[in-house]
Amino acid sequence: MTSDIVGDIRSEIMRLVSAYEKEKAEKEALNDELKECRAMIEDCRKHIKELERQIDSLKLTDAFMATSKDRREARERIDRMIRSIDRCMSLIGD
Repeated sequence: MTSDIVGDIRSEIMRLVSAYEKEKAEKEALNDELKECRAMIEDCRKHIKELERQIDSLKLTDAFMATSKDRREARERIDRMIRSIDRCMSLIGD
């Protein structure tokens, strides 16, 4: 009878150790996946910033290449960009 109890306890301990190892491996896999996702997010953020820079550059180029009837609108766009830059600089300076 005592050996049955000891055997049951051993098998329960082995089951728990096995479940623990399985959960540990799953946690490690999820941590690896999380690291990869964070790296992808950072890459995407950098790509977005680069694309925004390119958009701003294209807008500026477009503003300078405007026809005579678009010159007023171009001037307004440039003025808005300058005000935006000024706001950013004042925020950085604070």
